Amino acid sequence: MNDPKPPRHVLPLIVAAQFAGTSLWFAVNAVMPELQRELGYPVSAVGALSSAVQLGFILGTLVFALLAVADRHAPRTVFLACALAGAGFNAAGALWPGGPALESLWALRFATGFCLAGIYPVGMKIAAACYPQGLGRALGWLVGALVLGTASPHALRALGTHWPWPTVMLAVSALAAAGGLALWWALPDGGQLPRASSLQWRALGAIGADRRLRASVLGYFGHMWELYTLWVLLPAILATRLEGAALSWAAFAGIGAGALGCVAGGWAAQRHGSARVAGTLLATSGLCCLAAPWALGAGDGWFALWLLVWGVSVAGDSPQFSALSASNAPRAAVGSVLTLVNCIGFAISIASIELFVRLGAQLPLGLVLPALALGPALGLWGLAPLLGAGPQRTPTPADSSRR
Repeated sequence: MNDPKPPRHVLPLIVAAQFAGTSLWFAVNAVMPELQRELGYPVSAVGALSSAVQLGFILGTLVFALLAVADRHAPRTVFLACALAGAGFNAAGALWPGGPALESLWALRFATGFCLAGIYPVGMKIAAACYPQGLGRALGWLVGALVLGTASPHALRALGTHWPWPTVMLAVSALAAAGGLALWWALPDGGQLPRASSLQWRALGAIGADRRLRASVLGYFGHMWELYTLWVLLPAILATRLEGAALSWAAFAGIGAGALGCVAGGWAAQRHGSARVAGTLLATSGLCCLAAPWALGAGDGWFALWLLVWGVSVAGDSPQFSALSASNAPRAAVGSVLTLVNCIGFAISIASIELFVRLGAQLPLGLVLPALALGPALGLWGLAPLLGAGPQRTPTPADSSRR
């Protein structure tokens, strides 16, 4: 039996809500110069606060999976509750009398990351329920929305050049809350997924035992070593040439370019396969890492092209790694494999962020950025068994319900 096709507005609605909700991810990063200037935060604060969000997301993902939150409750209600809670934690930092101490803001960012576990993965689950056919393309749009949402605080900072930093953070909170409310109010009922099983920790054994699954997972780990660290360091890279609104717009463009890579990669994977698309993009971003010493000293045109290519390639492989892991995981443990792999991947991003932020504060960026290529290099080495294979099958909604 063919599932009824959802109304045309459903996918744009989910994409817009995902964009709005994930704007919480880098809200503090967009106003970090003001926090350092007005509250005396150290240079290393950007790494600590970024890692707090990642750590909160890891814990939230595990808790949501263990309790089967999105299976026991309506996903759109979970999305709304987490969007409102995340918006509240983010706004609390802006409304703190005199500005929060670094430790207090760290705790608020951790709580915000926990709430994001009910926004990003749950948005994927909603898409899987509404689009049992053509899910791969829908995932490209959804991950693209995550990328744009991550970049959006920089755009708000550029639009409100003269806004005080609390106003920018409050605007991000309003955007996230509006996304949750819009999804809850306008998403029609219908499209159900079968109840997922509880989290299976033994799924880790499948990662080591299955050659194809291990290849896709190692590729993803290399991707995560590079992705969030670049996003955290991008304002510092741009500060070598730009300042003020121009810097914020460039940061938005550099991160947001990844959305183009996600959508275009989804289309390309239909013809060439997810492994080849992911490998090509991972190799491209690795070359961009190695080109950093040259690009930082090149003319403005070459500098902009370098960042554009890097922005597109560094995020564009993400949906393809999810599709590969879903298609290669054991049928009975797809949800557990994806949950645990995502948790490990975000843990890797914490280590990378902390390392490179500290190195960037002590050494020239031209010496630091090439070391990011270690992730793509190891990822390509791990992905090698799949690079000669044909197109991977499209994961089913049950595969992706725990993404």
